[in-house]
Amino acid sequence: MDTQILSGKVVSESVYENLKSRINKLASNAIKPGLAVILVGDDGPSQVYVRNKTKTFTSLGLYSETIKLKSDTSQNKLIEIVQKLNDDNKYHGILVQLPLPNHIDNEVVIKSINPKKDVDGFHPVNLGNLTAGKPSFVPCTPKGIMKVLEYYKIDLSNKHVVVVGRSNIVGRPISILTSLKRKYSNATTTICHSGTKNISYYTKQADVVILALGYPAFLKGNDIKEGAVIIDVGINRVKNTESNIFKLVGDCDESSVEGKASFLTPVPGGIGPMTIAMLVENTIEAAEMEIK
Repeated sequence: MDTQILSGKVVSESVYENLKSRINKLASNAIKPGLAVILVGDDGPSQVYVRNKTKTFTSLGLYSETIKLKSDTSQNKLIEIVQKLNDDNKYHGILVQLPLPNHIDNEVVIKSINPKKDVDGFHPVNLGNLTAGKPSFVPCTPKGIMKVLEYYKIDLSNKHVVVVGRSNIVGRPISILTSLKRKYSNATTTICHSGTKNISYYTKQADVVILALGYPAFLKGNDIKEGAVIIDVGINRVKNTESNIFKLVGDCDESSVEGKASFLTPVPGGIGPMTIAMLVENTIEAAEMEIK
């Protein structure tokens, strides 16, 4: 069996092309979608990710500003900044880059964001709407996964989806999205996590496996059935012991599933580009609220 690669880069370019008419309509109403990104500390991967977000927004003619804070910034100070951004009409979206330093409570900070500006989709109001089957802002990575499946016409109806990982960022939201009663969803979804005995037992039954646990090469070829679809969300930096060079790998051992899986998202170039594309789309949706 030839394993087909699901390219997030290709899908994201299609998304940007389709968004141009909406950006132009907003411009005709004198609205320029704006995103405020708050970066606390000097986490390397976060800095790279924020730079990529800014580059994408600029290339599309959108406004993006990054507010960089020292790692010892207090929680109260951070919330004070968020509240000012809530009241600033220049910003339609607010994103607090995670992870935050240990002395800051992620949940408290996320709750301080106006749900109508929560383009990351992490506010309890938006997660609650998703759980109720009436999504408002959907977390970017899960939304991107669904967009990839739709682009490649992979319908989940009557399929068994196994999600490995239960975070509020990916695992829980994607388990809900895949099981919603709508086109390209409507799956029977199982969530596996650190408390699951023998995860392989479940992945071997799955028509679609979605990996979001942050463990390099966790899923092997003998953990899946013939023809399974593998969506790999994991991004892990692994050092080559011979060359001392770091490379990015996913949660799936790509070489061992190739030829057995029907579809596979690569790392890098799979779901990663889609996360930024969905952030752009969510920010545009937030801006469109001004003309509705």
